[in-house]
Amino acid sequence: MPQNTMIKVENLTKTFGNFTAVKGISFDVKKGEIFGFLGANGAGKTTAIKMLIGISKPTRGTAVVAGFDVQTDSEKVKRNIGYMSQKFSMYDDLTIRENIVFFGGIYGLSRQEIKQKTEQLVQELELENYIDQLVISLPLGWKQKLAFSVAMLHEPQIVFLDEPTGGVDPITRRQFWEMIYAKAHTGTTIFVTTHYMDEAEYCDRVSIMVDGSIEALDSPKGLKEIYGVNSMNDVFLKLARNIE
Repeated sequence: MPQNTMIKVENLTKTFGNFTAVKGISFDVKKGEIFGFLGANGAGKTTAIKMLIGISKPTRGTAVVAGFDVQTDSEKVKRNIGYMSQKFSMYDDLTIRENIVFFGGIYGLSRQEIKQKTEQLVQELELENYIDQLVISLPLGWKQKLAFSVAMLHEPQIVFLDEPTGGVDPITRRQFWEMIYAKAHTGTTIFVTTHYMDEAEYCDRVSIMVDGSIEALDSPKGLKEIYGVNSMNDVFLKLARNIE
């Protein structure tokens, strides 16, 4: 795999009985790239991401993530990525500080590293006055930003974000994407799934899944030129009509 390629997927397939949720998808993602994995709910995005992070075995095909095969080296894949799930992944009944310490331990950080990361994270998110409050007391937007920061505690090469801005207000969504840009600027690869077509505009490249298949893959500008439209939402609508 080329040195600057962080994800390499070839003919990746997942079936459940007679149902094929992911149908032989192929793509690659470069170092420091913000790669958007778009599609309507039920298109197969979450099933695909579960295979890429090593928690679901592919039925067929191959995927190499951060230099490790998801079939044979799933534990090494997990240690070299960050992951923020579609549902909030912090523990509501623990404080902010306790969550950071807990996940820092899971990621194998030393006590000193956890202390330094806690101070840095709390300062960046301006949570100094709330660090010993239960996470359940935070607004959803702050919970999501905290979850993203915790997923980056161990400085992974790649972070997977599954519908990270679902349910949050537009201002918080913009702030969240500013955090994504900042991490990508340092060389972290960002793999983000979303069904918000406007968020595709923030990505370097996007793929669009329809019924388990990747039906389009290019930069937002390139896709709009291909389909002769002015927005990613129009790309998706035109693509859906063409498939019908």
